Amino acid sequence: MRAHSGLLMQGFRVLCAVACALVVSAGTVAAQDGEGVKVPRKSIFNNLVSADSVEKSAALQYSQMTRQAFQQRKLLDANDPRTQRVRRIAKDLLPHTKKFNDRSDKWDWEVNVFDSPTINAFCMPGGKIAFFTGIIDKLKLTDDEIAVIMGHEMGHALWEHARERTAKVNMTNIGSRVIGGLLFGQAGELVGAAGSSLAALKFSRNDETEADLIGMELAARAGYDPRAGITLWQKMSKAGGGAPPQWLSTHPSGQTRIKTFQDNLKDVMPLYERAKAARNG
Repeated sequence: MRAHSGLLMQGFRVLCAVACALVVSAGTVAAQDGEGVKVPRKSIFNNLVSADSVEKSAALQYSQMTRQAFQQRKLLDANDPRTQRVRRIAKDLLPHTKKFNDRSDKWDWEVNVFDSPTINAFCMPGGKIAFFTGIIDKLKLTDDEIAVIMGHEMGHALWEHARERTAKVNMTNIGSRVIGGLLFGQAGELVGAAGSSLAALKFSRNDETEADLIGMELAARAGYDPRAGITLWQKMSKAGGGAPPQWLSTHPSGQTRIKTFQDNLKDVMPLYERAKAARNG
């Protein structure tokens, strides 16, 4: 019994050392090539879970969700003006995603709008996008604001935040078993439990800031005004009575998000002006 306890304690120490090393490495800031925003490096935790496993799980969950919504008549038809609008904006942003994830041009991107009063939108791993009518209708979103939201949600998928969350949940749940399992090639088998609700994962405040940065650049490169992020968060704060809606309870405050946009506009406005000129020309 004592020997067993000692082995577990040794494994726990190794686990802690690995986790600390990963966190330190993940904190290094990586400047993106060329113009645009500067985003912290993707977390090295991502290496503990295969991208393919997370993306396959997301595709299955998204398929189940859309099928259920269709059966309940909650999936908007392809001819609905809101679906057409969201898909058109997504199509404009997609050519610019590869800068942030070189696998994204191989993803089977899907964009759907769901009839729900909830103020929400998300993009699951592998490019599975959902907008709810509540966020479009209640906030009376402009195309620029939809593009900023779209870019933000794409940013989560491109920067593989769900993959990172899955890895961290696995490490927490498996504990000392990680030493004999997760670190030695069984990560793919663990996605099922940790990734059981990829659409509902709660991202960290750092994740949200990274997604904001990526989103404002994607919008700008596609010719949508990134300053819409400011009006968007003013609307969000108003909708929440001065506080973020419930689904944003773990996110940075609206004022923090507005400051992120204000501080980084200098990096993306030239991209927007160039894209706008090309579109108008």
